[in-house]
Amino acid sequence: MPEILKLNEISPVADKEFPAGYTFTKESKNPAGIMLRSFNMHEYPLNDELLAVARAGAGTNNIPIPACTEKGIVVFNTPGANANAVKELVICELFLGGRKIVDAIEWVKTLKGTEGISKAVEKGKSAFVGHEILGKTLGVIGLGAIGVMVANTAVDLGMNVIGYDPYLSVAGALHLDNRVKTADLDTVMKSADFITVHVPLTPDTEKMFNAESIARMKDGAVLINNSRGELVDADAVLAAVESGKIERYITDFPSDNLIGAKNVICVPHLGASTPEAEDNCAAMAAKELVDYIENGNITHSVNFPDVSAPRTTPARVCIMHKNVEGIIAKITSVVSGANVNIANLLDKSKKDMAYMILDLDQPLPEKAIKEIEKADSILRVRVIG
Repeated sequence: MPEILKLNEISPVADKEFPAGYTFTKESKNPAGIMLRSFNMHEYPLNDELLAVARAGAGTNNIPIPACTEKGIVVFNTPGANANAVKELVICELFLGGRKIVDAIEWVKTLKGTEGISKAVEKGKSAFVGHEILGKTLGVIGLGAIGVMVANTAVDLGMNVIGYDPYLSVAGALHLDNRVKTADLDTVMKSADFITVHVPLTPDTEKMFNAESIARMKDGAVLINNSRGELVDADAVLAAVESGKIERYITDFPSDNLIGAKNVICVPHLGASTPEAEDNCAAMAAKELVDYIENGNITHSVNFPDVSAPRTTPARVCIMHKNVEGIIAKITSVVSGANVNIANLLDKSKKDMAYMILDLDQPLPEKAIKEIEKADSILRVRVIG
């Protein structure tokens, strides 16, 4: 009976995606799958029976991906499941960036208990004059599910939108409003009145907004960051805000040096904090786990390639292996040597790792399975009846 360990509170809609026979627990030494949101797994023991970890959200920095990969554990995330929630927050922040709404609200609180509040409001409101977003240029860096939705909504609000994404997918391009223009990063930085960033945190993107890149930005631009705090060099941003190079910095990732700084708005990581987003993420994560555990299909993995196929034969063998020359021939040779016919073979790679699905006309003998497992580049072999 497969156990699913929940390291965080997960929306109960997830449970409905699992077939009968699964159990859910908050403590287990031998789970088949793990579901989590923000729990830090870097010091968490990875049991030998663990097949997959599913993050109910997009970021996976809290998961020890290299260690999981070496043990043949698939790490899933749920890209796009919380896209609408994040999009709505970004649109809100566009207005907060153009208008001094937060400062004005805080000032109004100081008027409580004074006489002639209406007159005081009329006299003091000039200190909070802002500007509209209509006709302004928005630069969207990263055109994944969230970036595309932000770009399309901003166009409908009357903004000129230019996007940058060197890895723009076919699906992303098809969903992008034809009024949205694309350009190189330098053009976006120089042209945009507002910039919103929607890229994952990687060694290449860490501190992508630093003193050098900020210097290329349009004077007085507003920078919005709802992806990861580490994408921005906080000291460089603070210096730019103080000098007026950046009019306002809005982030969903508060830090001690950002909180309370003038013209910096810190939101307490609310991007996906809606019940709708949590339900969507939980359901998607559960579906990914079930399809992998039951069928060996991989969808939305961050450490192995996406490989999936419908079940058409009585036996399936799934093999995780390093992406090295000759390994496919070695595996198929073992199968043919066992006099078992391969009805379907799928093998895809993702950088140094690869994943193979073998659909067979009859079960592969245990001796052949052991022979495949002995190969140097094999990480894991799963037999699915």
